[in-house]
Amino acid sequence: MSRFFVDADQITGDEIRIVSPRDVRHLTRVLRAARGDRVEVSDSAEWEYETEFLHVRDGAAVLRIVDRQRFTREPGIRIALFQGLPKAAKMDAIVQKAVELGVAEIYPVACARSVAAGEAVSEHRLARWRKISAEAAKQCRRGLTPQLHPVLAFDAALAKMCGFALPLFPYECETERSLKSCLRGLSAKPADIALIIGPEGGFSGEEADALVAAGAVSVSLGAAILRTETAGPAAVAMILYEFEQT
Repeated sequence: MSRFFVDADQITGDEIRIVSPRDVRHLTRVLRAARGDRVEVSDSAEWEYETEFLHVRDGAAVLRIVDRQRFTREPGIRIALFQGLPKAAKMDAIVQKAVELGVAEIYPVACARSVAAGEAVSEHRLARWRKISAEAAKQCRRGLTPQLHPVLAFDAALAKMCGFALPLFPYECETERSLKSCLRGLSAKPADIALIIGPEGGFSGEEADALVAAGAVSVSLGAAILRTETAGPAAVAMILYEFEQT
């Protein structure tokens, strides 16, 4: 069953209208939906719907609501990924895997060792990452599409991550505290987590010191030094394993 995302104002009574031309085309021409076919829809806020396709009217696909329930595939903990800008296409893979695993939002960060400076990230690349995020959310049938924010300078990212209950940064120089021991040593499950990942070459010494001074906790992901495109998804998976297992 295919999944689509709509805004709340596209839901009226027992009907939902899909108005995005791209989604209408995908539903009717690619999926070849016929009257009565089941379609999953999310309002990107709280509810997901099981619907039946009715018809296309005035350029919009009209669906009848069969069932409604609260999100069932969203993690119980909110994780924001602050990703130090990597080279070229690596960010594509990071966004895709992070969204598949369950992050709530992604902040690209221009770090001292980022090959791609923040100013060099075009609106086209941001649009591409947002498209990858949306497609990954649909593929995983998530309740929402994680927000992909504009690029932040390191200092701005530092200020932003201080608003989270638990800021974490995997750091290759950390030898005493593993991510597992950090999470299991908490007295309670945090409301949200900021996960800060360095670019190729990692954080500079000054950045690491600034993170610690701001209250971020440095952790090790293990003996091996992971690539930046591996570290974020690996850490997200570890965090969710610790908090989401039943």
